[in-house]
Amino acid sequence: MLTLAHVSDIHIGGSEESVQRAEAVVRHLAALPGSVDAVVVTGDIADHGAAEEYEIARDLLKPLPYPMIVCPGNHDARPEFRKVLLGEETAAEGLPVNQVLRLPDATIALCDSSIPGRPEGYLDDATLTWLDDILETSDTPVFVGMHHPPVPLGIPYVDEIALREPERLARLLLRRNRSVAALLVGHAHTAASANFAGLPVRVAPGVISTALLPTETNLRVPLSYDLPPAYSLHVFEPDGGRLITHSRPVFPAAQPR
Repeated sequence: MLTLAHVSDIHIGGSEESVQRAEAVVRHLAALPGSVDAVVVTGDIADHGAAEEYEIARDLLKPLPYPMIVCPGNHDARPEFRKVLLGEETAAEGLPVNQVLRLPDATIALCDSSIPGRPEGYLDDATLTWLDDILETSDTPVFVGMHHPPVPLGIPYVDEIALREPERLARLLLRRNRSVAALLVGHAHTAASANFAGLPVRVAPGVISTALLPTETNLRVPLSYDLPPAYSLHVFEPDGGRLITHSRPVFPAAQPR
């Protein structure tokens, strides 16, 4: 049994409460009485892409006692992301930040779907080639992750800035379908489930805020900062390939017992 904690859309610097909300989620995860095999963070770590925001995020995430893998979102800046979070040299600052984490029972491949300076997403040829190689060579089920959802989620504000040309990804996944366990994404600030290229898609809730459906609000930017931060727990059975997802709100004063 494999358990992944899925966190997304921290947006340090995006509100006065951004640090407090992120701290609450990190404290909660660090205090879980059971084991987590890895933490997957699917983008928008910083709100303005500033080095100072990444320094805060880096220090916030340090207490987590689990393997962790992080990809950028549309609010992130590749150079600062690389320098502060990954400790990489500036020579690669313009290239997509694609990351892979190999666990005993699964592989997690996070693709950089960000387009510098743009809110929507896109997977360039180099990223798709990189992903294809991961899927071809991995001897464990692969969780493919990125920031932008490849399917509409019924929230116009989000769907307008989702992944562009998702059919390019679909063709790759259909060719390598047996290698893929699921797609893990963020960006939408709401826990959601969908299907894409015959595979389950799991969207993480937002840490900084929660996006609302048109039936829940008339706001043009349908974000609630009153609902608590949240994250998802994915439970995966490698032998049967079954994926079960639980979403958990985190109240700052409440911790696991």
